[in-house]
Amino acid sequence: MWWIYALLSAFFAALTAIFAKIGVSNVNSDLATAIRTVVILVVAWGIAMARGEVKGIHTISKYSMWFLILSGLATGLSWIFYYKALKLGKVSQVAPVDKLSVALTIILSVIILKETLTIKTIIGALLIIGGTLVLIF
Repeated sequence: MWWIYALLSAFFAALTAIFAKIGVSNVNSDLATAIRTVVILVVAWGIAMARGEVKGIHTISKYSMWFLILSGLATGLSWIFYYKALKLGKVSQVAPVDKLSVALTIILSVIILKETLTIKTIIGALLIIGGTLVLIF
């Protein structure tokens, strides 16, 4: 079932890139990121409240909270740079290069999380890196 959610994520990420490129065309990229963030904030909190999941917030450990905060900071920085790249470049190049994050995530998962690599994962990461280099140069 996880792969259905992953495919939906990919589909909406693709729409995000298209909509963002159109939206950022006559707007400062930092302001565009701020607007996007407010929408996401409202939607995410709305879903959590509608499902009654907010009541569990006090049970989150400090350890988990710190890493969720760090994840939020990394997301914010990613979005800021992504919108700047979209403002300056073609979405057909920016979006795929942004997906280099997949290969970087694989590398970091081995270094930080001590996950093991399979040959399929290594080949996939190398193909992503190779495709990114083709798009950049």
